[in-house]
Amino acid sequence: MTLEETKAMTAEYIMATAKRLSVAWDKGDGVYLWDTEGHKYLDLLAGIAVNILGYQHPKMVDAMVQAASKPLHVTNIYHIPSQAQLAQQLVEASFPGKVFFCNSGTEANEAAVKLARKWGNESSGGSKNQIITTQRSFHGRTLAMIAATGQEKVRRGFDPQMPGFVSVEFGDIAALAAAINQDTCAIMLEPIQGEGGINLPPAGYLEQVRALCDEHNILLIFDEIQTGMGRTGKMFAYQHENIQPDILTLAKGLGSGVPVGAMIAQNGIAETFTPGSHGGTFGGNPFICSVASAVFQAIQDDDLITHSAEVGAYFLEALVKLTEKFSFLHNARGLGLMLAIDLDMPAGPVVEAGLKKGLILNAVQEKTLRFVPPLILQKQHVDEAIAGMTEIFEGLS
Repeated sequence: MTLEETKAMTAEYIMATAKRLSVAWDKGDGVYLWDTEGHKYLDLLAGIAVNILGYQHPKMVDAMVQAASKPLHVTNIYHIPSQAQLAQQLVEASFPGKVFFCNSGTEANEAAVKLARKWGNESSGGSKNQIITTQRSFHGRTLAMIAATGQEKVRRGFDPQMPGFVSVEFGDIAALAAAINQDTCAIMLEPIQGEGGINLPPAGYLEQVRALCDEHNILLIFDEIQTGMGRTGKMFAYQHENIQPDILTLAKGLGSGVPVGAMIAQNGIAETFTPGSHGGTFGGNPFICSVASAVFQAIQDDDLITHSAEVGAYFLEALVKLTEKFSFLHNARGLGLMLAIDLDMPAGPVVEAGLKKGLILNAVQEKTLRFVPPLILQKQHVDEAIAGMTEIFEGLS
């Protein structure tokens, strides 16, 4: 099917919930994609931080073929070996606890909120159920998660908003402390804000948040949908600090392209969920868990966490040099392969220009370019990306 045929059918049959660029993908290999017209592109977006192994990774392909020869789906009223194996991998890489599997990041965050509220209500007699989040956060698009998200553009048009969420400025520990009251059961935040523009917390902030939670006997929920699975140079971003959350949510890179979400809760909290208190038909099915387990193993076998840190540092240094060369570029920042740079102009036209240069770029917020490529990105790919962006920026000078 050609691009024009695809565009026409999309316009006729699919709801316009996404503003689509004029390209359709046909195949991928490594860190490259080819469109339906045969043009090759270097992928610096990875399906929005999803395809951490890139495309056609042999370990992932093998796992999919093997899993497809077994039952694709049963149900959680039975034991599922691949689900148990993936849960063990996640717990051993994080903290002693238990896992709930679902299909997406939004569902993982919904599960975290349900668990926190049930824990809070049961520990207080029914009133400890308020959750504090942060401005410019993004936690998903269900009714509960848009209420949790600290971006008005995400909530607009969906009133009445679900109650029970309070939002304060990200990085402001005093504002966070002031928002805590007798009804607060949890603080929920991203260790690094992704959709908000790759916003890093001030030094020591996450440790201060952990201390506040301990002081007030409330739960700390880290949304690592975008930061998890080696993206920042650690398996999970919180591991850059000497702390642990009470609840951790994952998705995106966990499946490297297959839809899977997970919530991990510390022992003693996880038991708040009992049979019938939460669930899902497709969450943790055999096929998905087999593939995600292989993704997890590939991250470790290929040492992609160390690789992400090293190539990310190289990429960040190159972005800093771009800010020194072009006066309209500012504030190169990030950790591992989760990076960004600000522009004095809208970033959308730069993304369009990138496609013409064979680069898949991404605008997050109005004037920020976000880089969340596959973790298999090499330094020569960074050089290729910087060369292409330099040509684009020279045309804007």
